[in-house]
Amino acid sequence: MKAKTLCSIFLFASLCATGFVPQAPCQGPRTPPVTIQGDHFVREGKTYQIISGAIHYSRVPKEYWRDRLKKARAMGLNTVETYVFWNLHEPKPGEFDFSGPLDVATFIRIAQEERLNVILRPGPYVCAEWEAGGLPAWLFKDPTLKVRTRDPRFLAAAERYLKRLGKEVANLQASHGGPIIAVQVENEYGSYGNDKEYMEDIHQALIHAGLGDSLFYTSDGADELPKDALPDVLAVINFGPGEAQKEFAKLAKLRPHQPMMTGEYWDGWFDAWGDKQHVHTDSEAQAKEVDWILSQGYSLNLYMFHGGTTFGFMNGANMDSGPAAHYGPQTTSYDYDAALDEAGRPTKKLFLLRDVIQHHTGVTPPALPEPLPIGPIPAFELGDSAPLWDNLPAPIESEEPLTMEALGQDYGYILYRTQVTGPEQGKLMIEDLRDYAAVYLDKKLVGTIDRRLQQSLTSINIPTGKSMLDILVENTGRINFGPHLPDGRAGIVGSVKVGDRKLTKWEIYSLPMKSSSDIDHWTKSVGASGAPGPAFHRGTFSLDRVADTYLDTSALTKGFVWVNGQNLGRTWDIGPQRSLFVPAPWLKEGENEVVVFDYADLPATSLRGVSDPVWTK
Repeated sequence: MKAKTLCSIFLFASLCATGFVPQAPCQGPRTPPVTIQGDHFVREGKTYQIISGAIHYSRVPKEYWRDRLKKARAMGLNTVETYVFWNLHEPKPGEFDFSGPLDVATFIRIAQEERLNVILRPGPYVCAEWEAGGLPAWLFKDPTLKVRTRDPRFLAAAERYLKRLGKEVANLQASHGGPIIAVQVENEYGSYGNDKEYMEDIHQALIHAGLGDSLFYTSDGADELPKDALPDVLAVINFGPGEAQKEFAKLAKLRPHQPMMTGEYWDGWFDAWGDKQHVHTDSEAQAKEVDWILSQGYSLNLYMFHGGTTFGFMNGANMDSGPAAHYGPQTTSYDYDAALDEAGRPTKKLFLLRDVIQHHTGVTPPALPEPLPIGPIPAFELGDSAPLWDNLPAPIESEEPLTMEALGQDYGYILYRTQVTGPEQGKLMIEDLRDYAAVYLDKKLVGTIDRRLQQSLTSINIPTGKSMLDILVENTGRINFGPHLPDGRAGIVGSVKVGDRKLTKWEIYSLPMKSSSDIDHWTKSVGASGAPGPAFHRGTFSLDRVADTYLDTSALTKGFVWVNGQNLGRTWDIGPQRSLFVPAPWLKEGENEVVVFDYADLPATSLRGVSDPVWTK
């Protein structure tokens, strides 16, 4: 291993003062680089132990970034780690957004102000239980394009993204006085492929993006690392509780003369729709294992320190290989049973880990910041309704069903409509549904098909004469991990048949559900019936002061919720999640508007805010 490549000693002190680096972080604490000497990290000539935790800026409202970072410091962390999500920053090819809640550079600067290093994981693929692992939906429009390969089309797109990201964050590397001490090359690639040339392509793209002044590393399971670890690039391992001694022994055998570090120690886990209950892990056992890791002098990154919320339609899904592969979309909540809960409140795990870290560092961490207010909202009615049927855009006509990507749509829903003639009784089959469909005859529900349950059929009884067939499809999350990642198309990918007859002549309605202000034809919900599903439902509540809350969604079936125009995320009565986190910055004093979309017929329904999340019991 070439130590010079791993740990170039950076001449950074004069860069900011000379103005050589644009927008250099000239104010606040300067972060000296972390380098490698032999089998340990070094900072300013002294052995250094990285003690890190993951926070994803996009899963936390921008107004709360400093609060969460202060709490990371208060647990004793000296570093935070974040992914960068390509699909957020380049929603259309060549169109970039790093503003407002996507201002990752500001997140990094705040971390530095709170005296935290930053580990950057820019992808282009990130997994993260995130929609398509962070890959933009538009990549999947052409099914012949091969993501995470040397396909020139993918590499060109990835290089364009990384180059643009470099303009935002390259000057924030420690060599420039910023807080970024390390940058990951790709992400867990050995768990997916076995192409070192592709990995080197991404490595070089990061260098060309201006990120080559940082310590590069690859991260994966110890058994998978041989397929993605690059020569002369630090290799670190990912594993869960109870595996530390075994996995570090494998890493020591694979890379005997480099620092030992876990890039992800899974101190919790995520929830998937249909799970029996919210994930709970053993905090005491994890604290003991972290104690062992630190006592060896090894470095650590907790995944997650704070999970937060996968707002909107950004949750991903897992799917293994084989004919019995289960498609499992993740919940909106990314609580992760982490040291901070979804609302940013310290848990028992935080205090246990803080004590362990303080024991090893001998440093008393700063006090936790004052708790943010959180509280209930009295019940309020969803008094207005608007049927989806009255809020359809102009359709596109096609002989065959088209995918979302073919329509230029990224997320949300899509409605397929055609005429069928009866009488006919049998099975309606959707070939390769992505991912959930409700089937209607003359606007009346006749069945559902759920990819999660490996379904492709529903019974149908077409009466005599002509009927209108509607199939409302929801993309419940593109796959973020596993062999099915490459084909991220959403909607209906194949054909639709009734019996042996293929249905054609479709009207296709694109429903990205981007704004609640686009909805018209509101009427008062009458009695116990409300509007027949699928429909939008609207209500308001008034606040004297704003505070975080959880919107209890137990009365809803399947859909999503806007509050004051912000998409809080999905609802689904299969659980385990039965509430949605509502951050105070998205509320206002006075009247607040809630708009619900739901597949089902909802009777006149009331919602309320509660102080704690609601989970399936």
